[in-house]
Amino acid sequence: MSKAASFARREWGPLYRTVRAAVAARGWRAVPLTLTSVSLIALLQLVQNQGRGHGFVQDVGFVRAQDPLWLALLRTPLSLFVPALDLPVWGSLAQVLLVFGIAEIVLGWPGTLVVAYVCTLAGTLYARLGITLGPGDVLGLPASDAQVVDTGPSAAVVGLTVCVCVSTRAWFTGASVIVAMVVEVIAGPDLASREHLAAVGAAIALCSLVALRRRRRASVVGGGGESKGGAGRSGAPPVGT
Repeated sequence: MSKAASFARREWGPLYRTVRAAVAARGWRAVPLTLTSVSLIALLQLVQNQGRGHGFVQDVGFVRAQDPLWLALLRTPLSLFVPALDLPVWGSLAQVLLVFGIAEIVLGWPGTLVVAYVCTLAGTLYARLGITLGPGDVLGLPASDAQVVDTGPSAAVVGLTVCVCVSTRAWFTGASVIVAMVVEVIAGPDLASREHLAAVGAAIALCSLVALRRRRRASVVGGGGESKGGAGRSGAPPVGT
């Protein structure tokens, strides 16, 4: 086996086997959240192109840093599914179908939803912080960015990609995504690129919390097994696990 093939099997083998098994067993039924998300993006795109529909979508899903915080938080969940105004809608649909689909299989639909919303919220809150700091700070943003419409699934897609890579131990791929986001900020330090980096930070924090929780749970279970003397040596799992 060549080095390239060995690397590919090690890097993407677990992910490929997981996705393939789920799709073979359940087909499209394996990704109900993804299908719902794609349908919602398409629906919102259709509505906002229908006369008064644009105003409705703006009222329920447009987020700007200049908006009151309570209103931005209220709109943030739906803003994830409003296609970005400066990108073709098919880009949002393709991102969600691919990345959300893989994440839903690997992380489950609850985990996918949590990561998507936390990373989107991280970007929304960062925009306010960056504008408060101002362009003179390394993390700052110009005041004009407060008027930028901040919608779309890109921050969620970046965060989900990182979490999937960590979950499947695709370390090189995950590191490449993070490096790409850093390069994006250096090449074009606009609101979107910085929000992507904020999403990466949120995703790493979530992965760290999950890893810490699993370690604590494993230590509790391991300690319980040892406290039962020879019960654990029979090979039977401890009672209640």
